[in-house]
Amino acid sequence: MTLAPEGGPALRRFVLPCALAASLAAAAPAFAAEDAHSHGHAAEEAKLVLDHGKKWPTDAPLRQGMENIRAVVAKGAKDEALAKAVETEVAGIVQNCKLEPEADEQLHIVIAELMAGAEAKDAERVAKALNAYGEHFDHAGWKRL
Repeated sequence: MTLAPEGGPALRRFVLPCALAASLAAAAPAFAAEDAHSHGHAAEEAKLVLDHGKKWPTDAPLRQGMENIRAVVAKGAKDEALAKAVETEVAGIVQNCKLEPEADEQLHIVIAELMAGAEAKDAERVAKALNAYGEHFDHAGWKRL
């Protein structure tokens, strides 16, 4: 499943993943499970998994955006500051990150949880999503919160 086909309009690349992120936020209980691979059939089926036992590849825009979110959480940002920072960085990730479709699907599970944490202004939930990102994506030097 490709969430944003290459060459698609910039708006489509932003709106569709954000809509998916919002729908996946409802799937939070399945967030930590690693025993099945999601193909996007339904939000409740979305599970964060490894790539055949290995971490998913990342690219520079993804790593930078996640580092920026981590820094905001580590500094103790709360409420509106937390929400705004997460929303801004996620928008940049969605716009600039170019992953293979399977990795992209997994990333959107993390993004959904980041956005849910931002909406709830819940730094602990955002930190949990960041930690899951580090467990499932190849990001050299990543540190858990």
